[in-house]
Amino acid sequence: MNAVLGLTLGAGLFLVWWSLWAPQPTTPRSPDGWYARTQDRLIQAGAPAVTPWALVSTAAGLGFVVAVLASGGSGSPVIGLAFGVIASRGPFALVQARASRRQASMREVWPDAVDNLASGIRAGLSLPEALGQLGERGPQHVREPFTAFAEDFRASGRFGDSLDALKARLADPIGDRIVEALRLTRDVGGTDVGRLLRTLSGFLRDDARTRGELEARQSWTVNAARLAVAAPWVVLALLSTRPDNAQAYNSASGFTVLLVGGASTVLAYRLMVRLGRLPEESRVLR
Repeated sequence: MNAVLGLTLGAGLFLVWWSLWAPQPTTPRSPDGWYARTQDRLIQAGAPAVTPWALVSTAAGLGFVVAVLASGGSGSPVIGLAFGVIASRGPFALVQARASRRQASMREVWPDAVDNLASGIRAGLSLPEALGQLGERGPQHVREPFTAFAEDFRASGRFGDSLDALKARLADPIGDRIVEALRLTRDVGGTDVGRLLRTLSGFLRDDARTRGELEARQSWTVNAARLAVAAPWVVLALLSTRPDNAQAYNSASGFTVLLVGGASTVLAYRLMVRLGRLPEESRVLR
C-alpha cells in the first residue's frame, strides 16, 4: 500500500513539474522566423507546395552536383567547391526573383481588386459574396486565391477560417490588411468599410506609382553592380579551363585567394542590396 501511495505521489509531482514547461514546436514557424519568411517567398513565387526544407535540399543537391562536375572538369577540387557554393545559391535566387516579379505585378492590380471589392459591398453584396466575386471578375493575378476562398466558404460556412486560408494563399501584407478589415467589419459591424477600401485603393495607387519610378531609376545601377560581382567568377571559370591555371588553386595560397575573394563578393553584394533596397512592408497581421 505504501508503495502505491509513493508511486501516486511521485507521478503527481512529475505531472506538476511537466506542466510548467511549454511544449516546443518541432519546426520553427515563428512569424518573423526564417521558416515563415521562406514559406511566404515560396507562395509569392507561385510554388506553395514546396517547403523551405525542400528548397534547402534542392540547393544542397545542386551545389554538390556542380561541385563534382566542376572539380572533374578543372582538375581542382577548390575551384569545384567554389562553383558548388555559387550554384547552391541558384534555387534561392530563382525563388527571390519570381517572388519579386509577382509582388510587382500584385502591386499593380491590388487597387483594382480593392475597387471591385468596394463596389460589390456598395451594391449590397455580403462580405463572403463580395470576396468570392473577385474570383470571377477581379484582376487575373488574384482570381485563384479568391476562387479558393469561395469554395472554402461554400464547403464549411466558416467565414473566419476561410479568411485565414485566404491570407495564407496570398502571403501578402496588403491582403492581410484587407482581410483583417473585413474580419473586423464582420465581427463588430460598421458602415465605413466602403470608405476604408476606397481610401486604401488611393494609397495603393500612389505607392505603386512612386515605387515604379524609383525602381526604373535604380535598375541600371543594380544591374551594373550585379555584373561587377559576377565578372571575377566568370574570369575564374575561363581560367579553370587550362589545367596549369586550375592547379595553382590547389595550394593553400590559392584556397586563401578564393576564400577572400568569395567573402569580398558576398560582402559587396549584400552591401549593394542593403543600400539599394526600397522599403518593404512586412506581414504584421498574419
